[in-house]
Amino acid sequence: MGLQNHSNALNDIVDKLSDESSYKQLFHAYRDEEALPSSEVLKDIVNLCRAVLFPGYYGNARVSKQTIRFHTGVNIKTLYTLLTQQIYAGLCFANLNDETCEKDHTQMTAEGLSEAFISTLPDMRCFLATDAEAAFNGDPAAKSTNEVIFCYPGFRAICNYRIAHQLYILGVPFIPRIITEMAHSETGIDIHPGAQIGHYFSIDHGTGTVIGETSVIGDHVRIFQGVSLAGEKLLPDKNGNTIRNISRHPILDDYVTVYSNATLIGRIHIGKGATICGNVWVTNDVPAGANISQTRTDTGRSMEKSIQ
Repeated sequence: MGLQNHSNALNDIVDKLSDESSYKQLFHAYRDEEALPSSEVLKDIVNLCRAVLFPGYYGNARVSKQTIRFHTGVNIKTLYTLLTQQIYAGLCFANLNDETCEKDHTQMTAEGLSEAFISTLPDMRCFLATDAEAAFNGDPAAKSTNEVIFCYPGFRAICNYRIAHQLYILGVPFIPRIITEMAHSETGIDIHPGAQIGHYFSIDHGTGTVIGETSVIGDHVRIFQGVSLAGEKLLPDKNGNTIRNISRHPILDDYVTVYSNATLIGRIHIGKGATICGNVWVTNDVPAGANISQTRTDTGRSMEKSIQ
């Protein structure tokens, strides 16, 4: 094929890709040079949060009790500036129905949301301290809470979730999901920022764990790798559209343990202190203190779920 023929073929492809009918649902038109939220900047924001929440583990390793207020102040100021910029970008991106993003009002909103988020950091640290303690107490292989905070993927994913959840409940668009997806990419643990999770939460190993949007998890809950807290599949509405904003994921009471590769599906209630053993599929409520496991009655017969 000659050079001219190559050129014609490429021009034909360009024409097809430039046809509005092909990109109609996939195109974002920038307004007034507004930027989209930046995943790279959001990584910096998460790292700043970690540096504030866990001084000495992240950020400036030379921080001491004498200099901690200075380092915290610098980090908080930088966090406020970067987070305000990213929230502003997210608000403009979410406001697709208007031709312009009203700059002054949106900037004030972004500043208020950034300040509101930063005000939650002391309480977030308290939550994460209980999560680190739960991971250490639940894993005999852990040598210290230091190891949990610095090394454990489950704890890193929970940290991202705690950050994202606060932004989510403040109504910040897009950014919470980006932050939890960062942890998903890094650890293989997928926690939706809308999930509600109590104190002393731990995820052991964690790879392949999924916690859906409307999941509710109490205190002192421990789950393992491959666990799915999955949403019930709902029929479409009368117009054929997907039904949204419905509570469709499991509720786990306090002191529940869910072992590896168990799937809990739908708006079911797992009672206080129940144990869900590995590789089971649970679609009904489980009473408090129950043990859901698999038994094999004889060789070659299928596994059956039982309550012991």
